[in-house]
Amino acid sequence: MEEKAIISENIDFLQSEEWREFQEKTGKQTFHMERNGIGINVIEHKLPVVGKYFYIPRGEFFEELIELAKKEKIGWIRFDPKNEKSIKNLKVVKAPHDMQPKETFVIDIKKSEEQLLSEMKPKTRYNINLAQKKGIAINSSIKYVDDFLRLVRMTAERKGIKFHPEDYYRKMIETIPENILKLYVAEYNNKVIAANLVVFSGKTAIYLHGATDDEYRNVMAPYLLQWQAIKDAKNSGCERYDFGGVKTTGVNNSWSGITKFKLGFSQVTKSVEFLGSYDIIINPIKYFFYRIIQRIKSIL
Repeated sequence: MEEKAIISENIDFLQSEEWREFQEKTGKQTFHMERNGIGINVIEHKLPVVGKYFYIPRGEFFEELIELAKKEKIGWIRFDPKNEKSIKNLKVVKAPHDMQPKETFVIDIKKSEEQLLSEMKPKTRYNINLAQKKGIAINSSIKYVDDFLRLVRMTAERKGIKFHPEDYYRKMIETIPENILKLYVAEYNNKVIAANLVVFSGKTAIYLHGATDDEYRNVMAPYLLQWQAIKDAKNSGCERYDFGGVKTTGVNNSWSGITKFKLGFSQVTKSVEFLGSYDIIINPIKYFFYRIIQRIKSIL
C-alpha cells in the first residue's frame, strides 16, 4: 500500500542559524527578519553585470522585505513558496531555474529496521547485503574531509557535472557542528571509496551530497552508506529520512540513475513536489538584463 507523500523538515534546516552562519562564512551577507513570532533568514547573492538579489531558502515572504531590498539596491527577491495560496496575492514571476529540488523523496523511519528493509525494492536489499558480505566498513568523522573532496573531484570528472568548490565543502564541515552535519565514508580494503554528507536536523535526517570511486562500483558501497545513516537517524530520534531531489517524470532524464537509486529504499513512499522558485521584481531594468543573460546561457 502506497503511503502519502512526506514533506521534510529541511525547510527548518535551510532557515537555521547554522545554515545562515555557514552562508556568511562563504562570503555572503545575510539578514534576519521576524514578524508575528515567525523568523526568516535572507541570503544575498551577487551576479556579474546585474548585481545583487535576495534569496529566502524554503522560507516565507514578508512584505517588509521589499523596503529592505530597495535599501540594499537589490534587483529581485527569490523564494520557494510552500503552496499556491502563499503567492495568491503577490506579484510574482516564475524563476528561470529552481534553487532547491522541485521534487523530493522522504521516507518514514519510525518503523522497525525489519519493516524498512521489507519495504525496499529487492535489488536494494540485495545490494546492502552484498556490501556487507564484501566487508565494506562504514565510519563517520570529519577527519575524512580530504577523502570526501577527492571523491567529489572524481565524481565530477566522471559524470561531467559541476559540484561546489572545495572551499565550500570545507567551510560547511568546519562551520556546522558535527552533531548536526555528519560525514559518512565507506572503506574497502582500507581505502575510502564512497562518502556522504548527512544533516541531522530536528526529526529529519537529510542526505545532502555524495561521491564515489567508480572503480569499486560493484561492491555497492553507496547502498550500505545510506542504510547506516538511516539506522543512525532512527537511533538519534529522527522520524524521517530525506533523500533530497528526485525526478520521477521524463524518460531517460539526467536524474534517472540517482532517482532509481533513491526510490529503491521504499516502494510504499510517494515523492512530494513543490512549486519551485519564484521572483518578486524590485528593479525591472536589472531583472530584464538578468533574464536576457539567462536566455543566452541556455542557448549556448
